[in-house]
Amino acid sequence: MASKSLRRATTGRERASEHEGFLRHQSYKWLKIALGVSIVALLVYAFNDVQPKPNGGSIYGYVTGTIGALLILWLTMLGVRKRAISPGRWSLKSWTSAHVYLGLSLIVIATLHTGFDLGWNIHTLAYVLMMLVIGSGVFGIAAYASLPQALSANRGETTQIQMLDNLRMLDRQLNEAAQPIDADSAAIVRMALDDDPFGGGLIARLTGRYPKCGTRAALAAVRGHPSRAEAQVDPLDHVEILLERKRSSLARIRKHLRLRALLEIWLYIHVPLTFALIAALLVHIVAVFYYW
Repeated sequence: MASKSLRRATTGRERASEHEGFLRHQSYKWLKIALGVSIVALLVYAFNDVQPKPNGGSIYGYVTGTIGALLILWLTMLGVRKRAISPGRWSLKSWTSAHVYLGLSLIVIATLHTGFDLGWNIHTLAYVLMMLVIGSGVFGIAAYASLPQALSANRGETTQIQMLDNLRMLDRQLNEAAQPIDADSAAIVRMALDDDPFGGGLIARLTGRYPKCGTRAALAAVRGHPSRAEAQVDPLDHVEILLERKRSSLARIRKHLRLRALLEIWLYIHVPLTFALIAALLVHIVAVFYYW
């Protein structure tokens, strides 16, 4: 009986761990470790009797610099770690949690390593690149914490493929609705059918703004068409309904694509900056030992 209760308790903890986010992993274990390391580094720096205060060329500077460099190299291994599967203490979730919090601890460690002595040189460049990498990583954390829920809410019960299928169906209906109307009105419908609904490049996708949207222009043209004021029943009424549906469908898809782009774009900044940081770090280390 006791063994069954123990198994149920263990299973419950495992399930809770599976649903636990990487930031909260193991009750913020890696946050506590990162805070501990940062506090120790701060205390040693604050109570150091050496005057002037330690800098990169002091024993303290070499120790913090070595720790910082090793941390940076280890943090870059997350991409390699993602390709391996290993549960338990060094699961991907645990590794990611350590990546985040130990990466943030570099703000303290590297800053103390510099001794607040910054200038126009390769050493400061390495420091600035490190801060940019950390900043882009923080943006990535915020994106992964908020955007997936927004994606799910926007998509509802449909998938991206289903949303695109619905858009194509509306285009077919618009094409059919344009057959019995006059040439001028049909040309307005063609504005919506011939337009690339996702044109505009990366900026348009990230902002969700498409100023040259053919569907919006066609909808405005239909609503302002002279024939609308002359007839109580106008074939453009059905066209207007379809264009409004397409506008709504486009807005939903474009929001979906914008959220996806925001979720992914930070990696195109974070990863190249990381490689630039490693290159600057190697030059920094070589320069330090060359002039030692």
